[in-house]
Amino acid sequence: MLRVFVLLAALFGFSGVALGAFAAHGLKNRLSAEYLAVFQTGAHYQLIHALALLAVAVLTLHLPGRWLTAAGSLFTLGILLFSGSLYLLTLTGVSKLGILTPFGGLAFLAGWACLGVAAWRLT
Repeated sequence: MLRVFVLLAALFGFSGVALGAFAAHGLKNRLSAEYLAVFQTGAHYQLIHALALLAVAVLTLHLPGRWLTAAGSLFTLGILLFSGSLYLLTLTGVSKLGILTPFGGLAFLAGWACLGVAAWRLT
């Protein structure tokens, strides 16, 4: 899982920076201030969890196990659902996409909980 998580962290880190810059420079005159803030929230959470995913990847070198794999998988799912739904919501204006956002937030929370369990189980 090391390679997968590092590649995903790199992809989400790269695209998070690119999307944040795109919002700041390309969308500032096209979106309302409210929608621009929503888009930036998506980029912010994506970048935080890209770093968390990188940390999980590094930890798998020393602590392989299902809890870390679950944490990395849930961080990935959270980015796709939380940040992805915010991006789509702001770019399309389809407010019903907002229903996905809380599920992404729950995936983030579950990922952090799995990381906590992995730490708790250290001997």
